[in-house]
Amino acid sequence: QVQLVESGGGSVLPGGSLRLSCAVSGYTPSSACMGLGWFRQAPGKEREHIARIYGAGGTTYASSVKGRFTISQDNAKITLFLQMNSLKPEDTAMYYCAADPLLCQKPWVPPPLLSYWGQGTQVTVSS
Repeated sequence: QVQLVESGGGSVLPGGSLRLSCAVSGYTPSSACMGLGWFRQAPGKEREHIARIYGAGGTTYASSVKGRFTISQDNAKITLFLQMNSLKPEDTAMYYCAADPLLCQKPWVPPPLLSYWGQGTQVTVSS
């Protein structure tokens, strides 16, 4: 079974930066198309799909984070990253990484359809 573990969350001032990591295990990256994505969920809100990476490195972003966040992978495609710059209070949420072949096929996938999730890491942006 695929396992994902997020890390790197914390508290930051508005305008600051954080880099989240997601360690992925339980699959061979070269054996199949496995899309990876970052999601976030604020209290009382629906889980939001904010970024995706797939194939040879194609990416998509939600409009709410485009230009500020960057999704990437290490060379072995074992670790997923989310570089978050120019953070706003509205970015405060629990951040999750997810993996599913569906993310290779579609830019936006309803979270309930995705098979594998990490436990989440909290990001708080406040002064």
